[in-house]
Amino acid sequence: MTHPLMAALADRHGLPTVDRETIDAFLAPAAGEAEHTLLFFSGDPATRAETLDVAVVMPEILATFQRRLRGAVVAREAESALASRFLVAVQPSLVVTRGGEPVAVLPKIRDWSEYMAAIEAALAPGAPVLVKDETPRVAFTTSSGAANRGDVA
Repeated sequence: MTHPLMAALADRHGLPTVDRETIDAFLAPAAGEAEHTLLFFSGDPATRAETLDVAVVMPEILATFQRRLRGAVVAREAESALASRFLVAVQPSLVVTRGGEPVAVLPKIRDWSEYMAAIEAALAPGAPVLVKDETPRVAFTTSSGAANRGDVA
């Protein structure tokens, strides 16, 4: 069963739910629409307490940046498939995109001023697109102290 705060994002605020099949169509703005989007990767509200806090804040963010930012909720069943594309490592997260590419990832709940500063920076015309970090994530050390680097799958 969907939590009432999550359901309100669609019912009261009119936010669409996107998945692997519909994400690209949503990211492509129609004539007159903002090119930037705010995607909500919620995670499970039953196990991630901050999800509901972000669900309350998201409509306020969209109202503050109206006509500059469009919003959508990522379907729970599509979150894992889309997380790497949008560089989401923690849920809940809000992702600001431009042209289908992430320009900011805001994990967990933040102070209002942090949201405002980060999103304003992401909406700037010269804001860089985020790039997936390809460096090794784990360092293995042998007993001699030499480090061998390798990725964890």
